[in-house]
Amino acid sequence: MIINNSQNIQSSNPLGSISSRRVTNVFRSSNTDSEDKQAIKEQQQQDASVIRQLRARDREVRAHEAAHVAAGGSLVRGGPSFTYQTGPDGRSYAIGGEVQIDASAVANDPQATLAKSSQIRAAALAPANPSAQDLRVAANANQLASRARVDIAIQRREEAQLEENQRAVDEVANAGNGNPRAGETGIDNDIGADGGVTNFNPSPESAPPVSGVVASGSANLQSSDEVAAINSFLTNTQRVSTSVLFNQFA
Repeated sequence: MIINNSQNIQSSNPLGSISSRRVTNVFRSSNTDSEDKQAIKEQQQQDASVIRQLRARDREVRAHEAAHVAAGGSLVRGGPSFTYQTGPDGRSYAIGGEVQIDASAVANDPQATLAKSSQIRAAALAPANPSAQDLRVAANANQLASRARVDIAIQRREEAQLEENQRAVDEVANAGNGNPRAGETGIDNDIGADGGVTNFNPSPESAPPVSGVVASGSANLQSSDEVAAINSFLTNTQRVSTSVLFNQFA
């Protein structure tokens, strides 16, 4: 993109016509000398006015382009180029100039594009009196910034969606690694084929009741105290056997 500021100031009396007039004056008669001197004086005054205008224009153009370069910074592609005009004094004066800057978007980086568009706009409007071309470049920079903001909004929305999807995946994974399901005790009651015992309940409440009278051989024990002692012994023996069996297959 080119920031251009060009305006031509042309002399109304080219240098060639001034020289021919002076040659012609040599052959004029003496009675016209005063008129010729007056014409030469007027010509010199016109030339001096043109030179002043060219000098002022040269300063303005150079300051204008220098402002573009300073604000453009790294976006400037080469120094300013000028259009020159030769004045009545034979010198060249800058009457127009341009600065080329990089105004393209940054690939795959809308945030960088937004920052770049701001610098482009600043470079275009840096001179005290921006030209029409400068204003067009600034307008293009505004459009570039608008597109970058849209891209940033889309990018942030996509990132938020990805984060939400990741959280959902993590929740599913964490649920699979949680505590046992309700109703499970974590104890396997199945002993296996070689143990021969299934659904074993180690609580003493499930032990079968002991009869109040126990026969041993051919003798009958009639004493109630002896019967109670025997029943207590058998109950304790069964509990010990049950505990040993549970610990063996736990």
